Parts: sequence; structure tokens; C-alpha cells
Amino acid sequence: MKMNRLMTWFTTGLLALSLVLVAPVFAQAPLKIGFGMSLTGPLAGNGKAALIAMQIWAEDLNAKGGLLGRKVELVYYDDQTNPSTVPSIYNKLLDVDKVDLLPIVMQRNMAFMGLFGLNVNSKFDYDRYFQIMPAGPEPAIGWTQGFFDIAMGLSPKPQTIALVGADAEYPALALEGARAQVKRTGLKVVYDKTYPPNTVDFSPIVRAIAATNADLVFVASYPPDSAGIVRAANEVGLKARMFGGGLVGPQFAALKTQLGPLLNGIVNYETYVPDVAAKFPFLEQFLAKYQGRAIREGVDPLGFYLPPYAYAMMQVLEQAIKATGGLDQAKLADYMHAYEFDTFVGKVRFAKNGEWAQPRMLTVQYHSVAGNDLEQWMRPGHVTVLYPASYATGTVKVPYQDNKK
Repeated sequence: MKMNRLMTWFTTGLLALSLVLVAPVFAQAPLKIGFGMSLTGPLAGNGKAALIAMQIWAEDLNAKGGLLGRKVELVYYDDQTNPSTVPSIYNKLLDVDKVDLLPIVMQRNMAFMGLFGLNVNSKFDYDRYFQIMPAGPEPAIGWTQGFFDIAMGLSPKPQTIALVGADAEYPALALEGARAQVKRTGLKVVYDKTYPPNTVDFSPIVRAIAATNADLVFVASYPPDSAGIVRAANEVGLKARMFGGGLVGPQFAALKTQLGPLLNGIVNYETYVPDVAAKFPFLEQFLAKYQGRAIREGVDPLGFYLPPYAYAMMQVLEQAIKATGGLDQAKLADYMHAYEFDTFVGKVRFAKNGEWAQPRMLTVQYHSVAGNDLEQWMRPGHVTVLYPASYATGTVKVPYQDNKK
């Protein structure tokens, strides 16, 4: 039961993925890295894009001789974006793939890595957990910080807020962070509700929010919901000073091109946009490899969101294994706590709880989007970075309804 709860909670973020190292039986056998990945379901686009990045890493590494003189092999199964499938996946990795160190993480004191799982270790405080996500040591706070800091910098200050999200894992955790921000800022909550994950008509929800005349509307949603909510906001004519915050999906080419101009005016999170390319020179090499392959395989052709972080996650493991000279879980965890890593997403250092020591989640506003072509998103000019200050390229334009062009 404890293992089931652990695996379920450790896959409640944007991408249901975890990594643990598997010691081979024979010295010359491959070094196996096992994980569950969302290849179908609402987050399939995320998972497929991240998987390509990890495969590129394995190919790059094997071309240089592998790790510890052994070829690296990725062993993965589709978790269908459903946390309840995760325990059986890890049992399969144990029983079918014969990897006897894989499924029971805490009981066997294994080093565990997650990719964009929001605030999951807060439930366990496991000291061998490490997260690749730039939300900082308090991820639910870091995830929402930019939206609220930008909002509270407006004049006059906003007074009211509406909170909405799916009744599912990521939205619940993101809304926890938003509620903490509400308490910090003293905003009055005039709407705070969740909707069933199978919702397809969002117009009644948006109309109910519009009736509150909330100054701010914070949404925490998975990609299909995000598309529905954005369309409903445009159809209903939602009025708010700021709208967005935690929409998953606009970071990907599919929703960028599907929604096009409907994204104008929205304030949301991103991890990279071309407008700040000068701050991310280390991404050029990765994107050059990723984008061509992604187009051939029919996966997100931008690769701005999860793929670089998936590759970076593997770089952290690679550097820790090389530095410690083996797969000893305690040594790997101690090393990962103590040292800084050079990756394609910059320098990464972990806090005591395994989250990033320093937050770097971007808050942006979409603007000047015309049509639904992809090319416009591959160059600067359609995204203003608002937060953090060291990455800012401009200031927010409010209210939302006046900036939808």
C-alpha cells in the first residue's frame, strides 16, 4: 500500500515520469534506466516529446561509449496519464524485465528523479528524491509566484480573484499554491471551484466566473481543458484584468497553432520562449537535434517546454554516475544533493527537498498572434516575458479583454 501511494503521488505532476537506476546482473549487460511515461491520455504530447529528448541523450551517450563502459538502455511503459497505472508498470519492470531494484523506491532507498511533478515530495519528504522543474524549493508557490507578483504590481491593485481547475492531480496542487498566494496577497476569492476531468463544455463555467466580475482569473488545467476554457473565454467575452496562470498546453505547438489569436492577452507560465534566447545559449545544440527529429516523428516540433528538461534530467544522472563511479544509490543521492550540474537548461542545483534550489519559471503574456501558423512562434515577437525581472522583456498589458488582438 505504501508503495502504491508513493508511486501515485510521485506522478501527479505535468508528466507522469520517474527514473531510477537499475544495476545489471552481468558486468557487460546494459545499464538500464526504467520509467513510466505518458504516451497516451491528456499529457501524451508532453510524454512523447520528452521521450524523444531522452532517446537523443541515450544515443549521444552511447556514441561516446555509454556509462561505466556499458551501453545505456531505456526501459519504459505508457502510464496513460493515469497515476493508478503506475504501480503495475513498476511491477512489470520487476517481474517481466527482471529489474529487481526498480519498483519499491523508499523501502529500498533508491535515488528517484521526477520530471515536472508539482510539489509531490511534500507528502513524503523523501531525501533521495530529485525534481527537474524550475519552480524552486517551494514548487507550488514558485509555480504561481509570477502571476500573483505581476497582478499585485498593477495600479490600482486587484481586489478579487476567481480560481478554477479540473478535479485532478496537477490542478489540485497548482490551486493549493494559488490559494497560498491569495492568503499572502489578501485577495478576496469570489469563485473557487473544480470541474470533472471529462468536462467538454466550459461555457457555463466561464459564464459563472464572468458573473463574479473577478479582477483576476487563475486557471489550472490540462491541455484539452485549456483549449476549451480559452475558447469559452473568447465566446463568452470574459472580462478580467488578468486571465490565465496555470494553463498547461499553450507551451506546445499543438495548442499554439490550434488556438492562435485566441491566446492574445492571456498571462501564463512558460519555461522558454525565443524572446529570451540570449539567456539560453546552451539550448541551441539540443533544439537543433530535437526539432528535426520531432517533425519526422510527428511530435511537438518546437521542443521549448519539457524536452530540454528531460534531456537535462538524464545529464544530471550521467554526471552523478560518472562522478561517483557506480550505481550506489546513497552515493548518487549524496552527490546530487551536494553539487551543481551543467545541463542544457543551465546550471541545476537541488535544494534539501530535491526541488530546484533557485526558481526560474517564466510568466509571460501572449500578444500580436495572427493566424494559426507555427512559424510565428519560432521567432521573437509574440510573447512578452513579465517575470522574473532578470528575464523580463516588457510589462503586462491589462485588462485582458482589451488585449485580445
